[in-house]
Amino acid sequence: MQMNVDIETIQNKLKQAESSLSSIILGKPRQIRMAISCLLAQGHLLIEDLPGLGKTTLALSIAQVFGLDFQRVQFTSDILPADITGISVFNPQTQSFDFHSGPIFCQLLLADEINRAPPKSQSALLEAMEEKQVTQDRHKRTLPTPFFVLATQNPSEQAGTFPLPESQLDRFLMRIEMGYPDTQAERELLMGEDRRKKIQTLTTVISPTELLHFQQTTSKIHISKSLLDYMLALLQSSRLSPWFACGLSPRAGLALQKCAQAWALLEGRDFVIPEDVQQIFASVAAHRLIKHSDFFNESIDELIKKLLQQVPI
Repeated sequence: MQMNVDIETIQNKLKQAESSLSSIILGKPRQIRMAISCLLAQGHLLIEDLPGLGKTTLALSIAQVFGLDFQRVQFTSDILPADITGISVFNPQTQSFDFHSGPIFCQLLLADEINRAPPKSQSALLEAMEEKQVTQDRHKRTLPTPFFVLATQNPSEQAGTFPLPESQLDRFLMRIEMGYPDTQAERELLMGEDRRKKIQTLTTVISPTELLHFQQTTSKIHISKSLLDYMLALLQSSRLSPWFACGLSPRAGLALQKCAQAWALLEGRDFVIPEDVQQIFASVAAHRLIKHSDFFNESIDELIKKLLQQVPI
C-alpha cells in the first residue's frame, strides 16, 4: 500500500514538471515525457534535429524545473578534450599542479551540437557518461549526482559534422527528434513571450534530492517474468532479422528495461506492461540499429515498427 501511495505522489510531482516544461516547449508532450523518462532511468539523452526546433530550450527548461546545476559546452571543430573535462595548471607557489575542473562537473551538461566536434573531443564524454567520473593525471574525480548529459546533434547531411561512432551512440540511453511544431503551437510561439525569457520565470518543481529518490523508485518498478520474455524476444528478433546488419546488444536490453520502468512510473503504475515497452522501444533502439543496405528505401523507424508488429506479446 505504501508503494502505491508513493507512486501516486511521485506521479503528481512529475505531472507538475511536465506541465511546466509544456509551457515552454509548445506542442511536444511526447518529447517532454521521453526526456523525463530518460532522466528517471539515470540515462543520457541525444536529441537529433534541425537547428531552431527547441533542443537547447528543452535542456535549459529541464535544468530549471529540476533545479539542476547546469553547464553548456558548444562543440566546435577546434574544441579540445580539456575544454570539457578540465586541465591541471602548475602553481609556482606550491610547486605542484592544481586541477581546474571543466564544465562537465555539473548535474546537467548540455553538449550542444556534439557532432560538430572531432572524434577525439567527442570521446572526452565516454568515461563520464558510463562511469560518472573523470580521470585526469591518473586521478579519478567523481562527478556530481545526479549526472545527466543532454546532447544535441545536427543531421549528418549538414556541413561541418562528424558522425558519432557506434560506441558513443550506445552511451545514450535514448534518442529523440523534436520535429516541427503544429500550426497552433507555432502561432502561440510567435505571438507569445520570448521562450528564453520565460524560462527564467520557471520555478523548481522537483529538487535534485527528490529526483534521486524518484530514480531509486524507478529501478524498483516491477517487471514480470512474462514481460521479460517479451523484451528478450524483441532483442532476439532484432538480431535475427534480415532488416538489420546487427541487432541490439545486452546493454540495449538493459536500457529498454530501465526506460520501460520509467514510463510505467510516469503512468502512475508500480509495474510494467507491454505498452510501456512499445512506447519507448523506438527511442531506445533506433540509434543502436544499423539497417541492412538492401532496405535503403525504408527508414529505420519503419523497420522498427515492423519489428514490433511481428513479435507477439
